[in-house]
Parts: sequence; C-alpha cells; structure tokens
Amino acid sequence: MTATGSSTTTHGTSLKHDPQLREAIDTLVERVGAHSAAITGVRPANPDLKVEYEDLLARCAAVKGRPLLYPYLGSGLGNGPLVELDDGSVKYDMICGIGVHFFGHSHPELVRAAIEGGLEDTAKHGNLQSGFGAYEFGEKLVQLAGRSSRLKHAFVTTSGAVANESAIKVCYQKRAPASRVIAFSNCFMGRTVTMAQIGDSAAGREGIPLSTQVDYMPFWDECEAERAGGQSAYIERSVAKLEEYIARYPGQHACFIFELVQGEGGFNTAPRAFFVALMECCRKHGIPIWDDEIQAFGRTESMFAYEMLELGDYIDVFCVGKMTQACATLWTEAMNPKGGLLSGTFTGSTTDFTVGNRILDLLDAGDYYGKSGEFAKHHAKFRDRMKAMIAKHPDWFPPAPGCKELVGGVGGMVKFTPFGGDKAKVWSACKTCYDEGLVLFYCGHGPFHIRMLPPLPVMTDAHWDGVFEVLERGLAKA
Repeated sequence: MTATGSSTTTHGTSLKHDPQLREAIDTLVERVGAHSAAITGVRPANPDLKVEYEDLLARCAAVKGRPLLYPYLGSGLGNGPLVELDDGSVKYDMICGIGVHFFGHSHPELVRAAIEGGLEDTAKHGNLQSGFGAYEFGEKLVQLAGRSSRLKHAFVTTSGAVANESAIKVCYQKRAPASRVIAFSNCFMGRTVTMAQIGDSAAGREGIPLSTQVDYMPFWDECEAERAGGQSAYIERSVAKLEEYIARYPGQHACFIFELVQGEGGFNTAPRAFFVALMECCRKHGIPIWDDEIQAFGRTESMFAYEMLELGDYIDVFCVGKMTQACATLWTEAMNPKGGLLSGTFTGSTTDFTVGNRILDLLDAGDYYGKSGEFAKHHAKFRDRMKAMIAKHPDWFPPAPGCKELVGGVGGMVKFTPFGGDKAKVWSACKTCYDEGLVLFYCGHGPFHIRMLPPLPVMTDAHWDGVFEVLERGLAKA
C-alpha cells in the first residue's frame, strides 16, 4: 500500500522507484567512478602512512592469532584490475580474493547494485524471512544451468563450503544408507569438518577426527597417460580403478565428486573422454555425479565447465560460488530432497543477491564465451606472454617433475611453473611479486605453480603489459 492508500504498489516498490533516490544513486556511482579513475597504475606505499598501516596490521594479527599471509588491507577503492591498499600502494590484483572479484574493483554496475541492495529494510535474508532477491538469484542460476543440463532446483547459501555441505546431504539422503564418497586426488572442497576430510590435504584436516570415508581416484595426468600407452589406456585403467572401489564397497557410495577443472589442486584439466568414461561407470552403478564448480564457474570457455565439456546430461548435483557472491547448490528433479534437509538462518545479505544477480546478467550478456570469445582470447594472450618470458629467462623455468608444460589452465584460470615447482621458491616468488605490485598465489601439490584468477571482463592489453612488467621484476628478485 502507498501512503495515499493506493493498492497498486507497495511502499517498498515506491522507495525503489523514487526519482530523487534514483538520482542520488546515479550521483553516488558517478562520484565513486571519479575517485576510481584516479587509480591508473602500480605505485609504492606512502611512507607517511607506514606507522599507521603497521599498527593496523598488528591489530589484525592480534585478532587472528598470527600475521596476515600478505600484508593486504584494502582502502575500499580500486579501478578494474588495480587495487589500492590502506598504505597508499596500488597493485595489480590477479588473484581477486581467490576468484571472488571477477569484475575487478569499483565496477560501476556492481557499485550500483550494492547501493540498491543497501536500501532494503534488513541486511540479511534467511529461509524464514526473505525478499525475492534470493529466489531470483536461484531462479537465474537454474535457468542458465538448464540450457545444457537437467538441473532444476537450487538452494542458496552463504559460502562455497556450505553449498558443498548441502550437496553431500542431498546425495547421502538419496543414496541412504550409503556413506562413502569418491573424489579425485588433490581435490579441495572447503574447510568445514566434512569438507576438510574429503579435500586431499593432510594439513587441512590435521587434528580432525576422520568420520567421512573417502576413496580417491587419480585425476588426469598427461605424463602418466603417455607412460600407460596413451589416452585410451589411461582411461581404461582409471575406469578399472573405479570399478575396483565399487566392487570392494558395493552399494556404499553416495556420490562421485568431480572438479572438472581442479582449483587448489593445480588448475588441472582433463579431456572430455576421461570424464565421460568415469561418469558412465557411475551411471551404470547408480552413483550420483556431483560437479563442484565453485572456483571454475564463469571462467572457462563456457559459463559452466560442464557446458564446455558437453557433460550437462550427466550432472546430478552442482555447486557454485565465489564470483557469484551468493553461493548455491543445484540438483535435478530426481535428486530433490525431502523437506527439512536443507535450511539455515542466513541465505545471504541483500547485496549478495543484488550484486550476484547483476553478475549473472553481465556474464550472460557479454561476448565472453566460446572458442573465439573474450575469455579464450585473454587466455591466449596470457600464454603468449608467458612463453615469451620463459624463452627470455630459461634459467627461471627449469623442467618441473611430473609437469609436461610450464604454462597451463583454461580461460580465466591460468598458471605457470617457475623454479622447478619447488614450493619454497614458488612462495618466495609470490611474495617478491607482491612487493613489486602484483598479487598472486600458488596452487598444486608438487610441483607447485603460481596461479592467477584475473578479472577478465575488465582486462585490457595494456593491463596485461603492466602485469607482466611487474611479474618480470618480481621473479628477478625471487
């Protein structure tokens, strides 16, 4: 109802369409853009802010119980791939919160969406109290996913790990009393108690009682495939290994968890035939196929990695997060759980949904995907520049054990392998690059790689030139 008693709209709708408010939002977005435009390139820290910044870092360390991994505290402003820190420095951000900020910093469309989200009466939405934004977000995901899969329903939640928890609950319930899961070696699933047990990292589950039964399958390995006699022989061996687990524990597997592009494991990719053979085996034995794209979604040559590999018909459960701001678990009609299994106080904040919905719209409308799309072009630019650097500085890039190529990844998930993949040297290189003005991180489990998750929608050739200029300086000092 409006203040005049009209029944044609609500007060909330009137607020959202208030002309003065729309004008004020336009002004806010314009002013953010004006300040953002002043950030034009890498610059060192301001010496006058040193004491104040070190005090902030000390306070952070006191709260956390240890120093920050990087001395990174954002000022709240950036410009595309450039981010300003509270010490006055500006850096190229090529890790973007491990892939969260895919449209870079201070993007005008997302600033607008966040401001609009801040106008609602509550900051949080939940399963018992929610506006339509959370359901609109899930609806859009289902519509986009449904173009090339059987995914039909979505449960929205606050983090990727919780989305994965929801997925495994759906699989457990559908396959009860099956309690085992199958996952790839070197997978990463999140940091809840259950996901830390499934993730193939001893450090990630140190001290945690092991209650989840996991059978690990080797991921695709190009070198090992050659030793095995070729792709077909390696795939045949992989299927035999899967059949061995199924025969050993008949009827006890609740799901097989697939990362179609491994994230923390090393930005590892695999041919479609490898996945098809394993998924066909799962189908034969009634084992649900769970596709975890929390890091890969939106970055490959298709919006969904399963779409790029034409695997949509096989997917029973799917998880998304990171760049979408809000996170979600999707499933097919056949996997629809009983009421009461999935719930939670929070589904996310209002801005999670206003910004997340806008990101989905931008991804869908942009000329990003396909073999000749913008992301494929950016990936080619990265590879070309990286190969030129390897040719220029071969001593920085000796052969790495078990690593056929020193440049890899797909789309917006890119990696390279300096210093033979030695972890200490790779981490040292990340830190020297950070000091020079470039934010990177590592991945893999030996060999170790340096990875980038660049904000491809806002990257230009000039940005790539700047990134590689700083990268060269950083590697020289490593």
